[in-house]
Amino acid sequence: MSDDRAVLTEVATGLFRDLCTPEDVVAAEATGWSERLWTALTESGFPLVSVPEEAGGSGGDVADACALLTVAGRSAAPVPLAETGLLAGWALAAAGLQLPEGPLSVAVGAPGDAVELSGRRFSARLSRVPWGGRSDRVVAFAASGGQRFVVSAPPAAATVTPGRNLAAEPRDTLVWDDVELPDDAVAPAPPGVDAAALRLRGALARAALIAGALARVAELTVRYTGERQQFGRPVARFQAVQAHLVTIAEEAQLAGLAVQVAALNARPDPSFLDVAAAKTAAGEAATVAARASHQAHGAIGMTKEYELGQLSRRLWSWRDEFGSERHWSRELGRQLAAEGADALWPRISTGLVEA
Repeated sequence: MSDDRAVLTEVATGLFRDLCTPEDVVAAEATGWSERLWTALTESGFPLVSVPEEAGGSGGDVADACALLTVAGRSAAPVPLAETGLLAGWALAAAGLQLPEGPLSVAVGAPGDAVELSGRRFSARLSRVPWGGRSDRVVAFAASGGQRFVVSAPPAAATVTPGRNLAAEPRDTLVWDDVELPDDAVAPAPPGVDAAALRLRGALARAALIAGALARVAELTVRYTGERQQFGRPVARFQAVQAHLVTIAEEAQLAGLAVQVAALNARPDPSFLDVAAAKTAAGEAATVAARASHQAHGAIGMTKEYELGQLSRRLWSWRDEFGSERHWSRELGRQLAAEGADALWPRISTGLVEA
């Protein structure tokens, strides 16, 4: 890890530790938002990490953003950190559009979404938008006159139907009906800035959040089973519980390593094969490790106030967003099959391109 990234991670860890406790997460679930946390993150420049400074961002790269998201995942942070910088901020900066000061979100490409653009007249129906009603702008891609555009649509001009995922994070439906957008809300999309690239970034962002949450799940389970006494000894000394601890540790390490490789290899952008492998590994790890941790904890793991329950509900939500493990494993298989047998071993053995 670079010195700058290590400092970024250290500062972020302290901030989340102080402002995103399990009690804070419970309190935020009523609205799906923590104003105190978001204000502190904004003052530190964290939401726009990986967005170039010349475009109004905080600088850094994809690996820096993923390191930050891993820390946020550990704390189940109830804010659109991934959406603001790594996703929406990236698209706006690439298209030369202004970065608003507040939180941003993106169209996630949910089934049934529709977008129409004619000049600056905009109509769209976007569903499952993370923090859509809370954002200053929602970024979407639109085609018009044979050209692709980046659209920075204001939710204030849309009809917003609130929704939630399993973790009580906002996933809203927004409808714009022939709205005239501001002059600074539409720009041609540069090559490589499109829905497919956004989906890759979104999948990597969710994998990073999962990796952070899994690391915390592993810590919680080790601590709880070491303290919980049964038949006169810690339950961690029972062989069945030890098997769960090993499984959780393995899955947490696997997800973390896959995300780290995909993030470090993103120079400047994430690659399909790296992200597909990382999201597949993280999604499977979320399922396996959550199951093992709840078996080790027993009933306490399901309580709303206890950290494990907060993290598990996010793991189960994040694993399906921007493509489930089934989706990415299928797409990865198709890509490898299309490249042919001779390309398989080089792909498997490449790993981290450069430390």
